[in-house]
Amino acid sequence: MDVTEKRMNKKERAKERREKRHEEISRLRTIPYSDHHRWWSGETIAVVTGGNRGIGFEITRQLALHGLTVILTSRDTIEGELATKTLLEEGLKVVFHQLDIVDHQSIDLFCAWVKEKYGGIDILINNAGISYNTGSENSVECAEKVINTNYFGTKNMIKAVIPLMRSSAGGARVVMVSSRLGRLNGRRNRIADVDLRQQLEHVESLSEDIIDSTMNKFLEQVKDGSWVTGGWPQNNTDYSLSKLAVNAYTRLLARTLSEWPEGQKIYVNCCCPGWVKTAMTGWAGLTSPEEGADTPVWLALLPGQSTSGKFFAERREINF
Repeated sequence: MDVTEKRMNKKERAKERREKRHEEISRLRTIPYSDHHRWWSGETIAVVTGGNRGIGFEITRQLALHGLTVILTSRDTIEGELATKTLLEEGLKVVFHQLDIVDHQSIDLFCAWVKEKYGGIDILINNAGISYNTGSENSVECAEKVINTNYFGTKNMIKAVIPLMRSSAGGARVVMVSSRLGRLNGRRNRIADVDLRQQLEHVESLSEDIIDSTMNKFLEQVKDGSWVTGGWPQNNTDYSLSKLAVNAYTRLLARTLSEWPEGQKIYVNCCCPGWVKTAMTGWAGLTSPEEGADTPVWLALLPGQSTSGKFFAERREINF
C-alpha cells in the first residue's frame, strides 16, 4: 500500500467515525430530559450572543425548544428582529435585544435592560464571532477586528454579565463557542514558541495579562509584517489565535470562579461546534447548524453541573 492509499484510507476511517458520532448525537437529541434532570423552567433566562443566524440561531432555537426564555442578541437590529420573529412564529419564548460585544456602551445598555426586565440571567452562550478567511485562505488583513471581537469582545461581555448571573443550587453557566483551531497542543496549527505554549497551558500561573500580551504581540507583528516568521499558527492564523485566547480565558475564569461559595457557583466551559455549514465557512462545512448547536446547548443544560474549565466537542471532552 503506497502513501496515497494510506492517506485515503485514513480519511475514509475518519469520515466513518464522524458519521457514526453524528448519528449517535442525533439519537441522543431525541431523548427528552427527565423531570429529575430538568433543573430549568420557563423562568430560566439564557442569553445567546450573535443569535441572528447560523449556530447562534440554532442554539437559541434549541434552548427555547427546551422551554427556557432566551434572549437573542445581534449586532444588527433588523437581522435580530427578523430572526426573533421567525422563532416567535414557532411558538417559542424568545426576546430580542441589540448587542455589539465590541461596543462598551452597547454592553452596558444591554446589561441595564436585563437587570431591569429580568433581574439577572442564568446562562450565557458566547457565540458571537467573526472570521474573514474561508478554505485555504490565510489573510490577516482584518486580524485586529477578529481578535477584538472574538477574544476581547467576548471577555468584556463576560465581565459585564457575571454580576448579573443569578445564584442557584444548580449553578449559573457560561459556554464559549470556540474551535479546535485554537488548541494549544494540536499536532498541527500550534504556536511554535514552546515557552509561550507552556505559559498558556499552566492554569495555576496563567493570567489575563499573559493572554492579552500574546494577542497584542501578534497584532504588533501583523502591523510590521513579521507575523509570518513569528511562529504563529499557519491555518486561519488570526481566527485560530482568537480562539486560543478564548480557550485560555475559559480555563483562567473557571479557576477564579471555582473559589466562589456553593449556591453562587458559575460554571464555564468551551466547545468546538465543528466545521459547520454557515456563512462564516462559506457554506463549505461538514456539519449542519443543528448539529453544531448541540454541544453548546448540552453544556448549558447539564444536570448536576460541576464540570468547569473544560473543552468539549460532540459532547465529549477534548484536550486543550
